Amino acid sequence: MNERMLRRARFTLVLVFGIMAVAGSRSVQGVFVTLRTLGLPPVISPPDNPITPAKVALGRKLFFDKRLSSDNSISCATCHDPGYGFSDPHPVSVGIKGRRGERNSHTVLNIAFMEPLMWDGRVTTLEEQSMLPFLSPSEFDLPPEQAVIKLRRQGYSDLFQQAFGEDVTANNLAKALAAYQRSLVAGDSPFDRYLFQKDITAISPEARRGFNVFLEAKCDACHIIMTPGLHPFALKHVVFTDGKFHNLGVGVDKGNKDPGRYDVTRESEDWGRFRTPTLRNVALTAPYFHDGSAKTLADVIELYDKGGNANRNLDPTLRPLKLSAQQKQDLVRFLESLTSSGVAEFSREADLANKE
Repeated sequence: MNERMLRRARFTLVLVFGIMAVAGSRSVQGVFVTLRTLGLPPVISPPDNPITPAKVALGRKLFFDKRLSSDNSISCATCHDPGYGFSDPHPVSVGIKGRRGERNSHTVLNIAFMEPLMWDGRVTTLEEQSMLPFLSPSEFDLPPEQAVIKLRRQGYSDLFQQAFGEDVTANNLAKALAAYQRSLVAGDSPFDRYLFQKDITAISPEARRGFNVFLEAKCDACHIIMTPGLHPFALKHVVFTDGKFHNLGVGVDKGNKDPGRYDVTRESEDWGRFRTPTLRNVALTAPYFHDGSAKTLADVIELYDKGGNANRNLDPTLRPLKLSAQQKQDLVRFLESLTSSGVAEFSREADLANKE
């Protein structure tokens, strides 16, 4: 091997292990593949749960394992299906014994950048969130202490020893699931290449017009995008959410009384408010809204176009948009351009989980 090849090999090793340190890679049969991160900020792990390949591999195996539920019928992937952008194609999630939940499941793609979590913001970390399905009668219905015993009996002890240096505990079960979810980053959409690489051919003329509609309608007030040229402190990344809670009046016209954020704060002004979801990969994650009541992106746009549904806490920023049919179509094309070019890679996740 000549000196040039040696330097390149050394650089490759440094690059691979550097990527691993921030969850920018994923193990595929022993080979680490760089994820599509254009347009996304760095993944930051909490100090007490630094991400490692062993934790990600363990978390992946757990994520797809139906034995985490009390009757072995569902897994995390049941409600966060890679085939639907790690979301749920049902209006509300269906747990063990066909028990229906109350809300639609968020995608976990790019969840590393979301805070707080859940529609009502009841938890702030992925470690906390990972325990909620175990405690819910309509999800896993398996108390964490029982899950620990079950996993030890199913032969997980060695994998936990490798990842954490100790046997299965509820704490490191949560950490493994959280580490895996932090690895699910999906940027590098056509729009990212258009915005950050100035590639005007990356998106269609219809999508470019739709982006203008998005800005003119002030959709970016909640689905934040610090656009270069339009904002003095433009970012080099976009997560398309303000992380706050808003009332659109979803479901009030049909008698849906979901209190939303009020369940957590008990503040009257929070009644009917729900966390702003990210728009990244939104074309994959139908149906939409907390109750899954909008079947298509066109349905979502119709609600915004009429200014939401009137109620006592309707967000004051909502107003009728009076978009034309063409503007609505262009807006859909723009939203479709937010799909990561690497989403097809996630179809292999279940197979990888079975091999680990």
